[in-house]
Amino acid sequence: MDREIEKFLKDHSTPEDPVLEDLYRQTYIRFVNPNMVCGHLQGKLLEIISKMISPSAILEIGTFTGYSAICLARGLKAEGRLITIDVNDELSEFTSSYFQKAGISEKIQQITGRAQDIIPGLYQDFDLVYIDGDKREYTEYYNLIINKVKPGGFIIADNVLWGGKVIDKKTRDVQAKGIIRFNEMIKRQKNIENVILPVRDGLMLIRKRF
Repeated sequence: MDREIEKFLKDHSTPEDPVLEDLYRQTYIRFVNPNMVCGHLQGKLLEIISKMISPSAILEIGTFTGYSAICLARGLKAEGRLITIDVNDELSEFTSSYFQKAGISEKIQQITGRAQDIIPGLYQDFDLVYIDGDKREYTEYYNLIINKVKPGGFIIADNVLWGGKVIDKKTRDVQAKGIIRFNEMIKRQKNIENVILPVRDGLMLIRKRF
């Protein structure tokens, strides 16, 4: 995105709160691939979507340092819960400290492991699912969670443009290939409706119809 346009968008959106601002900064100071953190504009969008839905149960695939989980959890109903899954156990202590700072730790359950191993053992339905894990595995995640999404519920998939590589059918980027498979699979689904928003690296909003 053009930097001047991005600055305009930030200047005309609700400011980033101090906890998220610090989390964003510490992510860039302390971790490899800090660009995986969703950041202010995308985080605020996720927060507002969650508040619009007012979910009782959210599932997040791909916690990283917890920015998106905090944003999504802020839209939960009073007794709502968010389950967030990440394969990297080295991040969990850092992430949980920011859940505490944000005042939403009692609403979040962190699980470490492969989503493919964990999701089959989750015996509940979700109002909202956020997919932001390994791009090669998006189709697997979707197939595992679609029957756990309530009718009328939503799935949000991040990075569905993958730097524009999704339009290159000959790409050798394995992550891009995973996103291409996912996007093509979604086109064939009959029980959903969806739209891709050109926010950051592409957000796909999916609504389960029945």
